[in-house]
Amino acid sequence: MDFGHRVAPAQGLAKLEVDALVLVVAAGAAEGSLGAPLAELLADAVAQGDLALKKGKSLYLHRPAGFAARRVVVTVAADAEPRSFKAAVAQGFSALKGGGARSLAVAWAGPGSMSDAHAEGAVLALADATYLYRHTKPSAPAAWAAESLTLVCQKSEAKAVQAGLGRGAAIAEGVTLAREFGNRPGNECTPTWLGQQAKKIGKAFDLEVDVLDRKEIEKLGMGAFLAVSQGSAEPPRFIVARYQGAAKGEAPVVLVGKGITFDTGGISIKPAAEMDEMKFDMCGAASVLGTLHTVAKLKPRLNLVCIVPACENMPGGRSIKPGDVVTSMSGQTVEILNTDAEGRLILCDALTYAERLKPAVVVDVATLTGACVIALGHHHTGLFASDDGVADKLLAASRAAIDPCWRMPLDEEYGEALKSNFADMGNVGGRPGGAITAAMFLSRFTGKYPWAHLDIAGTAWKSGTAKGATGRPVGLLTHFVLGHAR
Repeated sequence: MDFGHRVAPAQGLAKLEVDALVLVVAAGAAEGSLGAPLAELLADAVAQGDLALKKGKSLYLHRPAGFAARRVVVTVAADAEPRSFKAAVAQGFSALKGGGARSLAVAWAGPGSMSDAHAEGAVLALADATYLYRHTKPSAPAAWAAESLTLVCQKSEAKAVQAGLGRGAAIAEGVTLAREFGNRPGNECTPTWLGQQAKKIGKAFDLEVDVLDRKEIEKLGMGAFLAVSQGSAEPPRFIVARYQGAAKGEAPVVLVGKGITFDTGGISIKPAAEMDEMKFDMCGAASVLGTLHTVAKLKPRLNLVCIVPACENMPGGRSIKPGDVVTSMSGQTVEILNTDAEGRLILCDALTYAERLKPAVVVDVATLTGACVIALGHHHTGLFASDDGVADKLLAASRAAIDPCWRMPLDEEYGEALKSNFADMGNVGGRPGGAITAAMFLSRFTGKYPWAHLDIAGTAWKSGTAKGATGRPVGLLTHFVLGHAR
């Protein structure tokens, strides 16, 4: 997709030669601020009751008189904020989806200026509108083949808009990659396959990528990770990918992604209903690899290491059982009280491994708990952090990326629920505050560096008729990582 831009004042929009023009206006805005014939068109549409200048309203016009654009969609944003602009642009694209528009333009006709954040949002809205999973569904209709996107802006805005287009295009690629990985069925997206995909990313961008097998994982002493994998016929993989954009000695940002390629719950088996969605239990890994792709494309001056422990959680004669005790890489022992609390077991060894990298900060990303979905629903990702500064940076990144998260508590009192009579800790702490006790478990393996945990169980995929991976939180992670560039 060609993400170009054209500098043109709003008064010249009628002469813009594209297949479709999406014109975003602000709720309650006076249509007289536009030049003819747009002002007359909007005034007439409002007068005739075909358009209300209220958030979420839109109007589609095919070959309107006086316009070079063959299609015009007017869509109303709540205000001038990038988040509202992106939502309005997405609504405009939905009106065009499935049609013949190939060259697209987006213009802002509300108060204020167009920024890099507006441009990034428009690109991501288009990427979402044109995404269609087809890998195992060849009968699916062809995806909407939009070929170019022009952002109409004033000359003074052009530099920022171009920067936003470039960043948005790179993030869109990472999001799409994460969605493709998440949507693959579990019989294709295995730990071995994930390792192969990491190698492909490494080859594309000349990155150092190591994929460790079971024997190498055993040498590291990752008893918790191996305990989860032992019930599956699929061998585990431990993926370490490095992007070096700064001096070798500069402390890296480290991202850790949960890579359970299918989660049955193990001996503590899940209910059959909706278990198919447990192929999405590797969306943390998918988002980390998607972020790696995006960062490598943008080439910022920083060092980034992405770690993915990948395996299946299956029932079998060799599976871990409730009551078993395992020894983690850190030397701490864990009583397995519920084998369906496996994500924290593979992550704890990965977080211990991260110590040897002498990181500036570590962020793990995981579809960790159903409790987080109960707490926050499907809009906000759960954020837990041992460091206020890290939490603030992640919250700021989530706002910049329009990829929201919400900080949750980590008071030490919650850790009392993890006490065990037979090990240093249990792997679950009961139903109350389940997302918090899961984060508290992870925190016991992160004492030597600033750390944060993102629970994406409610945001990594959608159910129902729109079932599929979302690619979140690639945008949030990218903005967070870029915030460490020099």
